[in-house]
Amino acid sequence: MTLSQPTEAMHRKGTIISVCRIGLHDLPEVLSCGLQDFLEKPSHYFFALLIYPVIGLALFLWASQGNAWHLIYPLLAGFALLGPVAALGLYEISRRRELGLEIEWQHWFSALRSPAFPTIAMLALWLLVLFFAWLLTAEWLYLSLFGSSSAPSGPLALLADVIGTGRGWRLLILGHLIGFCFALTALGTTVVAFPLLLDQHVSLRTAVAVSLLATLKNPLPVLGWGVCVALILILGSLPALAGLIVALPVLGHTTWHLYRRLVRIDGSVAIDLKG
Repeated sequence: MTLSQPTEAMHRKGTIISVCRIGLHDLPEVLSCGLQDFLEKPSHYFFALLIYPVIGLALFLWASQGNAWHLIYPLLAGFALLGPVAALGLYEISRRRELGLEIEWQHWFSALRSPAFPTIAMLALWLLVLFFAWLLTAEWLYLSLFGSSSAPSGPLALLADVIGTGRGWRLLILGHLIGFCFALTALGTTVVAFPLLLDQHVSLRTAVAVSLLATLKNPLPVLGWGVCVALILILGSLPALAGLIVALPVLGHTTWHLYRRLVRIDGSVAIDLKG
């Protein structure tokens, strides 16, 4: 199938995968559905107890000992590139809730037993490559503007350098423009890819092609979704990352419902991944 085909559908063993048109008005609706999933099952405990204390402590220790305070913000911003991977368990919970299946904590790890897991791992590797490419680019940009001999002694010194100097403002503007390109690449290639792989076990090529087609067919809603993700992550990060305990699970659940709005599956069979 080519992206210009009028049916805008893919066929796989009797299954037709079609990309639908949505509007910006769909975004509040899918966010509401994601919030309902979050409130139904307290998935935030996993994020609170396992992910963020470990990540926050590791970043702080690494930055303080390695004198790499200038990479803290790119690291936190770049973590959004890996969000779809961290949300695999959330997709499965939303999927099971949608089908009326039993939901237990062990279903978080059902994706590890999915026949599509090798393909999911390959797509996750793509996002990991993007993540490290973004960090290397951020490091290069900082060194090109500030030089290797002017590493800040702490976060306050870094803030003064960035806000109080012309090169600091250039760093902010260029960094955000470059970051936008990385984020747009990740969004365009994976906006529905992970939920589709978990739901239908398609090939990697099909999952990425459907994501690209969904983006091309719905540029404003998909871009609006990216803006929503960025704003929610920023708001969640303000209170010492504490807000992310709620923000990320809601975003993960919402991504599943966005996938359901963007992609229509005809002739599929629901699969219960045993937990």
